[in-house]
Amino acid sequence: MTYKITLNGRTYEVEVEAGKAMLLDEYEAIVPSAPAAPVAAAPVAEAAPAAAPAPAAVTGAGEAVNAPMPGTILKVNVTQGQAVKEGDVLCILEAMKMENEIMAPKSGTITQVVTTKGASVSTGDPLVVIG
Repeated sequence: MTYKITLNGRTYEVEVEAGKAMLLDEYEAIVPSAPAAPVAAAPVAEAAPAAAPAPAAVTGAGEAVNAPMPGTILKVNVTQGQAVKEGDVLCILEAMKMENEIMAPKSGTITQVVTTKGASVSTGDPLVVIG
C-alpha cells in the first residue's frame, strides 16, 4: 500500500508492505494559494499569583493557638471578642488534601484573630489568641 505524507512542507511517498516501510520518493509540497502566515501577537505576561501575606504579629493578650502543620486556612470560625469553650472549632486548616479542625485548647475570649481565609501557614504560625 502506498501513502503520501506531508510534514513541515515536505511530502513523502511511502510504501508499506507486510509490516515493512520503504521510502519511494521525497519532494517539496505544493500548497495551492497558501494563506499568509498569521502575525504572532506579542506575548502577554501572566500575572504572578498573589503572595500569601506573612502571618501577623501576635498583639492580643493570652495564649496563642498555633498551626500544628503547614497548610492553607480554609475557614475561620471565630472573631475578635467572641467567647469560646474548650474544644470549639476555631478554624479549618487544609494540609495534604485533608481538612483539619483546629480546636480551642481552653475556654476564654478571642483577643486576636491572626490568620485569614486563604492564608498559607507554616508549622507553629499563630492562628488566634485566646485570653
